[in-house]
Amino acid sequence: MKNPINLEGEASVPRMPDVGTESAVLPVSLEVKNTVPDEAPITANATVGGGNGGKPPKRCKNKDMRPREYLTCEEVETLTRLARKSTRNPIRDAAMILMAFRHGLRVSELCALSWRQIDFDAGRIDVIRIKNGYSSPHPLSGDELRLLRQIQRGKVASPYIFTSELGTPLSTDGFRKMLSRLAKKAGFAFCIHPHMLRHACGFKLANDGVDTRTIQDYLGHKNIQHTVTYTKLSMDRFHGLWKG
Repeated sequence: MKNPINLEGEASVPRMPDVGTESAVLPVSLEVKNTVPDEAPITANATVGGGNGGKPPKRCKNKDMRPREYLTCEEVETLTRLARKSTRNPIRDAAMILMAFRHGLRVSELCALSWRQIDFDAGRIDVIRIKNGYSSPHPLSGDELRLLRQIQRGKVASPYIFTSELGTPLSTDGFRKMLSRLAKKAGFAFCIHPHMLRHACGFKLANDGVDTRTIQDYLGHKNIQHTVTYTKLSMDRFHGLWKG
């Protein structure tokens, strides 16, 4: 038989040569053809519908999602009050919001806080900045110290201050979700994120008349241009300009 069997509508199967002949070599591979017509391969950037040419949708700009990138003192107080009433870990959550605001902490700096950074006798916290920022000691207020002592009395043994129910450090995503839930319960008209607490600290100090260099050191900025953002948007600078 010279040709392989080829039935109509069926795939062609090559005939195996007789053993011992020179042509008795197994085929390296058999090409499998796709019998489904007009089916394009799926790529990493493909999207359903293909309306945007296979590209992922663009992220909305911050100004389109919220009117500002900071919280007011009243909004921070609202979140802290709600955390004491409506969360599974009221003391921990209230303390995290308060300390992130009071010390201008980034969310990763907040979640990484450990007990060795706290000096109860001196009423001090050693703030360790990331992004090559300047670390510095900050004073702790009475309400912060009371919250920290309550956490210390009722928690499992851990070097970290803010932990989950399993005793592991609370993740940045966990804090972000908790903050979003509280904002929704508070009836905020816009979505919030943890970094707005750090900005709230900067604007609060600027509105209180604290000089730019002090704010720079307090927030750990290496570049003072990052600090000027708070002072140039401070409305209190213009008070009294039109007094007779």
